[in-house]
Amino acid sequence: MKAFQLVSPGKTELRDVDVPEPGPGQVLLKVTGSGVCHSDLHLLHAQQLPFPMTLGHEPAGQIVALGPQVNGWATGQHAICYIVWGCGVCRRCATGAENACERFPRGLVPGPGLGYPGAMAEYMLAPARSLVPLGDLDPVDSAPLADAGLTPYHAIDRSRELLTPTSTAVVIGVGGLGHLAVQILRAITESTVIAVDLDQEKLTAARGHGADHAVLSGPEAVPEILELTHGRGADVVLDFVGVTPTLSVGAGVVSSYGHLTVLGLGGGSVDFSASGPPQGLPWGATVSRPYGGTRRDLHEVLSLAQRGLIKVQVERHPLAAADDVLARLERGEVRGRAVLVP
Repeated sequence: MKAFQLVSPGKTELRDVDVPEPGPGQVLLKVTGSGVCHSDLHLLHAQQLPFPMTLGHEPAGQIVALGPQVNGWATGQHAICYIVWGCGVCRRCATGAENACERFPRGLVPGPGLGYPGAMAEYMLAPARSLVPLGDLDPVDSAPLADAGLTPYHAIDRSRELLTPTSTAVVIGVGGLGHLAVQILRAITESTVIAVDLDQEKLTAARGHGADHAVLSGPEAVPEILELTHGRGADVVLDFVGVTPTLSVGAGVVSSYGHLTVLGLGGGSVDFSASGPPQGLPWGATVSRPYGGTRRDLHEVLSLAQRGLIKVQVERHPLAAADDVLARLERGEVRGRAVLVP
């Protein structure tokens, strides 16, 4: 089979590899779609990975073989794959929070394309426990829900108690994950949603996805958001970029006892000063950086999609075009989410 692999830091190849055989508790998926993520760009420059590694951590596929001890699944079913594969037995995993598996207390919990062979291939193995039925969802366009839907849903759900009808949520970066964050906020809360981006076209799309306001990122973003919130600031800020300028916007507009949630991996930082306002963050503000989401979160994301409340903006590309798609993603030319189709 064909597999798009990272063979050394910065070097990728479309290679011929053997079709794997499912072991106990595993299923073999014929991949129908694999989403392409900015995290894949970060992996291109990683120095310590199990090379060669097949990329792709947004898998959707059709079950074609079952390993021993697999119950409740049948060949022919379409499924999406939960992307965090913890130990399955620790306290966190027992609650479905494999994204916080205690076997990896300070590091990255692995998953497909993130340590294990991923979905940028014709076939992939997955633990049966990680699968969620797709139902009548499109088996190609739904693939990005595995991360681009899961990650913002988890972040929003962690702040659910703050997201009341009188509150404001700011989404910084309305690309692959951010455009779904806007839709999720619209679907499960009645909060005012403010979209922030450098790209006017993405801001226009965000308004179409349900954002109440669209703010161009830059020097005037903070005063504009403060004016929109009557000086109170935003109860929840979701930063899907993670560079210092966007973090500065988030810190500048988060309200007292608000949540600044950083999901982008841009390598930026936000100053924290152990002193009272106006220096540093406002009283009670919380800064966090969640990872992925829980298995329950993925079920709830798919439920929203199945009810037509959220939909991924997708552009499809053949697996052989993976290098070109990654280059376009790095140049900021992908609208919504790119999906590779084997």
